[in-house]
Amino acid sequence: MPATRRTDVVLLAVAVVWGSSYLTAKAATDATSVLIVLFLRYAISALACVAVVAAARQRRSLTRDEIRYGVLLGLTQAAVLVLETYGVAHTSAANAGLIISLTLVLTPLLDRAGRRGGPPTRFFLAAGLCVGGVGLLVSGDGLRAPGAGDLLILAAAVVRAAHVVLVGRVTAGRTLRPLQLTAVQSVVGTALFLLPAAGGLPVLARADAATWAQLVHLALFCSVFAFLAQTWAVQRTSATRASLLLGTEPVWAVLVGVGFGDEHLTVLSLLGATLIVSGTYWGQAVERAHRTSPREAPEADCRRTTPDAAPAA
Repeated sequence: MPATRRTDVVLLAVAVVWGSSYLTAKAATDATSVLIVLFLRYAISALACVAVVAAARQRRSLTRDEIRYGVLLGLTQAAVLVLETYGVAHTSAANAGLIISLTLVLTPLLDRAGRRGGPPTRFFLAAGLCVGGVGLLVSGDGLRAPGAGDLLILAAAVVRAAHVVLVGRVTAGRTLRPLQLTAVQSVVGTALFLLPAAGGLPVLARADAATWAQLVHLALFCSVFAFLAQTWAVQRTSATRASLLLGTEPVWAVLVGVGFGDEHLTVLSLLGATLIVSGTYWGQAVERAHRTSPREAPEADCRRTTPDAAPAA
């Protein structure tokens, strides 16, 4: 298989895995509590990351910056996953995957907050298209207020956008190794959710194989594999090509939710989904063209650069 095609396949695999995380998280939270799901997702991820770091046998231990910024990013990442996981427990996987994609249009807005030269008018039109799509998506058979789960996912999109901006800011000009940074974040998340989840851990003794498979999928595939595969692939292709392939995540979330989760989309929600995906791609294209124009200094594309992201879900 040619190198370019192999890279594309890896990026698509990451998008599919992230898209599947919403239905997986929803099924896992149906079988056990949200806090237990979060704790085990982090704990299994931490064990895997530490094992990979140890197997790499790198002479250089964790640096002070990797620990300091890993802890900071671990806290913001945990905030994202709390909102996402509680949100997907109270809405459909398809809704969650589509609403969280608003991160792609929220990130440039937050990144340029307080800076001169904001995004052009067309970007705000694209963002408005996405917002209108969310309204139709959550309307079901008729216009109604969004549910609690939809609002939590919307909040998660805002916090994730802030997290992505923070990742870009703290890693700029610093030598921070992705695997080590991920390991620190995973350990931080494990520590955060250990005590809140401790009381419910005995319930896991009665958990069936399907529940454990869902937890392992969230930890090893949606977190560790997706992050490492993304890091490997984006080094071998253009930022534009990578963002287009990774941007198919909400499409996979809908396909997985409808195909395997017995979910359905009404005519209004299908129209909303179309508007969200179209607005997201339009806004992403406008922002990229504006950022790389002669008037703007080129900056690195910001995408889901932590294992979460989870998580989605």
